[in-house]
Amino acid sequence: MQDTRHRVLDAIADGPVSGPALADRLDVSRAAVWKHIEALREAGFSIDGGGDGYELVSTPDFGGEAVAFGLDAPFDVAYHDTIQSTNDRARELAAEGREDVVVLADEQTGGRGRLDREWAAPAGGIWLSILLRPTVPPADAPAFTLAAAVATTRAAREAGVDAAIKWPNDVLVPDGDGDQRKLTGILTEMEGEADRVAWIVVGIGINANVDAADLVADATSLREEGGDVNRRVFTQRVLEEFHDLRSELDAVVPAWRDLADTLGRRVRVDTPGGEIVGEAVDVEFPGTLVVETDDGTVRVNAGDCEHLRPA
Repeated sequence: MQDTRHRVLDAIADGPVSGPALADRLDVSRAAVWKHIEALREAGFSIDGGGDGYELVSTPDFGGEAVAFGLDAPFDVAYHDTIQSTNDRARELAAEGREDVVVLADEQTGGRGRLDREWAAPAGGIWLSILLRPTVPPADAPAFTLAAAVATTRAAREAGVDAAIKWPNDVLVPDGDGDQRKLTGILTEMEGEADRVAWIVVGIGINANVDAADLVADATSLREEGGDVNRRVFTQRVLEEFHDLRSELDAVVPAWRDLADTLGRRVRVDTPGGEIVGEAVDVEFPGTLVVETDDGTVRVNAGDCEHLRPA
């Protein structure tokens, strides 16, 4: 959101303010104030322009201006009604030298998950990618993936949904029959050198106000689990929680453990070196899964994890 437009919203959120008073406060012309007010109305903000001045009546449920307004995290928000892939756009912005940008969309037409799996991303969801330039070595990059899973799970629980994390980054909801359905998928991409990260893009796809019929099999949505949510508020909570965690990476793994559904379970993990089966007993920084197998302790840095039913 433009800084001046943000300041206009802050000013009129607390009560009516006249056009001349706004112009003086913001050091802009009255014509500029009017243009900002009209742009905000076009973005979905309801603004009363009565005799006492301008007053913010309500904010839209979604959109770039809406998410940026009141967001307690230092991200610019680049919004699209429809986009092929928020991750693709974030990578383009990375090539332009940008950072701390959130690419946000109502709908993705080319969404994908890990291992290029299909990921449905219909209108009504929350599809976003966060572009970062952290000063960390590439070995620490997995911690940002875990941070995204924690942030999303915390927001889901605040919304009344009993979500938990499957290693490393799937946010799941129990279905009542001993199985789980996927609520959120996370895909992290990185570019860097041996000793430093150039940029990281953390893509988060949240099935928000979406019908289960519009999703892939074994997926669920916030709508299906507890009813529609205010997507503006939900997105803000995810970004704020993520920002807090990325600012203190040492806190990520303990927070992940608190929300994990994988620990204590028997798992099968497909890795480039073969299949690992055993009990998941811990996660170590920056996201290594510790599995007790019949042949001893194995540490897994990357793989496709499946929860197994008790024998």
